[in-house]
Amino acid sequence: MNRISQLFHIEYPIIQAGMIWASGWQLASAVSNAGGLGLLGAGSMYPDVLRTHIQKCRQATNRPFGVNIPLLYPDIDQLINIIIEEKVPIVFTSAGNPKIWTPVLKQAGITVVHVVSSALFAAKSEAAGVDAVVAEGFEAGGHNGREETTTMVLIPAVCEQVSIPVIAAGGIASGKAMTAAFALGAEGVQIGSRFVATPEASSHPQFKQAVIDAKEGDTMLAIKKLTPVRLLKNNFFHSIKAAEDNGADIEALKTLLGRARAKAGMFEGNMEEGELEIGQVSALIHALKPAGDVVREIWEEFILTNKRLNQ
Repeated sequence: MNRISQLFHIEYPIIQAGMIWASGWQLASAVSNAGGLGLLGAGSMYPDVLRTHIQKCRQATNRPFGVNIPLLYPDIDQLINIIIEEKVPIVFTSAGNPKIWTPVLKQAGITVVHVVSSALFAAKSEAAGVDAVVAEGFEAGGHNGREETTTMVLIPAVCEQVSIPVIAAGGIASGKAMTAAFALGAEGVQIGSRFVATPEASSHPQFKQAVIDAKEGDTMLAIKKLTPVRLLKNNFFHSIKAAEDNGADIEALKTLLGRARAKAGMFEGNMEEGELEIGQVSALIHALKPAGDVVREIWEEFILTNKRLNQ
């Protein structure tokens, strides 16, 4: 048992990221039942939908689970109220300032973790009163830090800066990568892309297949003028890149992005015109596997790798 296992009352310090359009109650409960920590991805949920997922998750597991909330969400106060009403024990916040909502959540007895992309933001999060931070490197899928700091550099930098536990994220899909993160000072790992390629993920089967088929170099950061996001290359990615190369301003990029682009790609399966958010580590994912098997395989490889290194 380390500080992360103790903090969340879980068997293995393996956290499934709360990804939009992938992390519903089926995935979160499967990961929690396997001994990790499952998270619901509230970023793609209306308030009433979130409440339903919390209730279904509670019916499907008697183990701890949590909710990930992007703090830029338009109905953030409604989501927070639902989480408090439903007595969710753990909340991961991202994409915003943790100073505003951390005291509210803590007052309700909730364990709070904030996702950061730099040592500076990690220190600010600790000052805001969070219980732990997720340090997410540049390799990660979805929305990314402007600093473009890789996981290998970010984890030790954050560990030097804070005294609270650090969870490593970005480019982690195996027990070997988990061992590397722990060697750098992390006490847990948050894994996204590997859990997209599971039957329990709510994302579209064609998106899951695209993740399995992805090769090295098939993802890149885009939309840097708005908010950097790592995407699989497709027609949408190439149109965004061409616009950026031609000096498109923020308004032009917003128009090109349009509405519900992520839903169209990851949830509805529009593989060419949808926004397909996934990490670099997709190049190392070769099969669809049940979420519980993923947790167990990562943990077993972590134990074996540590034994091998100790010899």
